[in-house]
Parts: sequence; structure tokens; C-alpha cells
Amino acid sequence: MGPPLVSILLPARDAEATLDEAVASVLAQTLGELELLAVDDGSRDATFELLRAWSAKDPRVRVLSTPGLGICGALNLGLSECRGRYVARMDADDRSLPERVERSVEALEADASLAGVGTQVEIFREDQPPSPNMRLYEEWLNSLLTAELLERERFIESPLCHPSATLRRDALVRAGGWRHGDFPEDYELWLRLVDGGGRLRAISPVLFRWRDGEERLTRTDLRYRPEAMVALKARYLSTAPQVRGRPVAIWGASGIGLRLARALRGLGVRVERLVDISPRKIGQRIDGWRVIAPEQLGPPGAEHLIASVGSKGARAEIRAFLQARGHREGPDFTCAA
Repeated sequence: MGPPLVSILLPARDAEATLDEAVASVLAQTLGELELLAVDDGSRDATFELLRAWSAKDPRVRVLSTPGLGICGALNLGLSECRGRYVARMDADDRSLPERVERSVEALEADASLAGVGTQVEIFREDQPPSPNMRLYEEWLNSLLTAELLERERFIESPLCHPSATLRRDALVRAGGWRHGDFPEDYELWLRLVDGGGRLRAISPVLFRWRDGEERLTRTDLRYRPEAMVALKARYLSTAPQVRGRPVAIWGASGIGLRLARALRGLGVRVERLVDISPRKIGQRIDGWRVIAPEQLGPPGAEHLIASVGSKGARAEIRAFLQARGHREGPDFTCAA
């Protein structure tokens, strides 16, 4: 019997409460040519025993154990053991719907230019409804159904649900797998893949149920703090062709915009001025930058504008303003909040 078509990579630590449901959802996939490679990363509960029980019942389940390498170490160890042409991620507290892997593979086999796909997701909680902000994030993620749209939106937030993703193994290996650092490992991987010419997108319909909760890493891990996200965006923005070597203006003279301007300046980007709509700021200098009104911007191509305002509805308003004046998203401006 040859190697499986898909290796599903599931790292787990202290996941006994939700693990069985997650594993069962993987083994119920409509695509049968798969293996589940589960990495117990130093659990102190019954996670390892549960995984061993699954492997005894189903030969598709393979179990690795570590003393606690952390998420990137566990993922890279698992990747080194994956035998499939495709590597599908899975977390121990989520649920894959039955056609998730089959439809993801179909999308990848239909378009050789894709390095990977995620799926549309449903964010759920069992204790209360997800927050309005999480619902907005869900809506935004589920809208990124083309590689062009995902590339355009990639500096706004992490543009794929990591545990819903299925990737070409060779593309993932060439990119160097997952990197550990002061940043979210999933978002960094998406930026690195796109930066290297890889194409990513989500597929429809909803094929993944993504658990939210108070213990979620985005709420508990310092690598997901706003400063780390800004620094990561700045690193990849600073090398983007539309930014590198060009004068840059940042729309947003406080909050995330100002943090991004400072980070880009620290990376050698020619940030020359800030843009804001607040009458209190227009005409002032902040950190040495003059603040101008949007109407004072030059013609398209005079500088690259990075729109970085986090308030609700601001991105749509900025886009409409710039596009009405002939600015093209991508060549002339980038949204980064």
C-alpha cells in the first residue's frame, strides 16, 4: 500500500476534553486516502493515552510524542513525518466537516498555482455566542475566495484559518515550515508564502467549525499582541515592491497607524508624512512627521499610501475616497488595518 494522498497534522497539548471529537471528525472524512499524524506535545493529562487508543482502533492514526516543543516545534516534527502530497492542518478543539479534505484537495489539484487553501469557517463557542468582532472576522475570512483578493487583503489580518488549511507539502517544505518568533506562526507563514510567490485562498462552503474561547492563543499568547502583529506586518511591507525604495504616507496618525509608521521607519522605509481626518492633528507634527488632510494627498503614484486605521468602517471609507480619486489598490495604496 502506497503513501496516503493527505497527511492531517494535529498537534495537541492537554486536549483531553475536546480531542475525541476532533479526531472523529478527521476520520469521518469522505476522502479515504489520508493519515492522521497526531503530535502529543508534552501533555499532562490523558491526551497521549487517548491518541494511542485511536491508533489502536484505526491504522490511519500515527502518534508522536514530545516533551513539549511548543507549537512550531511540534508542527515541524510532524511535518518531517508526513507522507502525503498534501498536509492538512487540524487542531484538537475544532471540527472538520466531512467533505473538508476532499474539497480542499480538489481545489489544489484543479489549480497548480495554489500553494494552499483554507475553507470558509464557522466560529463557535459553547458557553456563549461569539463576539461581534469575531463574527466580523469570520465574515472577512470567508470573503477571501480568490488568491488575488487574499493577496490584496493580507496585511489587514491573518487571512486564512490556520487549522482549516490544506497545503502542498513540497511548498511548505520549500518555505521552511513554521517559524518560531515574536509573532503568530500562522500569520507569518501566510505572509512568507505569498511573499515567495505562493498563492492562497479560501474555498466555499463552510467546511470547518473553529472553536473560540477564553483560552484561545490569540487571547493568551504574547505573540498575538498588537505590537507583535504590527512588527510582523511592517517586516513584510518593508520588502513589498510597491513600498521598497518609494516615499510612503501612512493614513492614521495615532494607534495602529502611528505604530506601523514607527516600525516601518525603523526598517528603513521612507515614511514621509501622516494622513488623518482629525482637525486637531492636521497641520501638527507627530514624531517629526507632518500630518496632512486626505485632500492634500498628491496624485496617484506620487507616493505609496498605507491605510492603517482600525476603527469600524474606516477601511471602506478610505478605499472609496482613494478610488474616487484614481488611486489603485496595490500599486498606489495598501490597506493594513
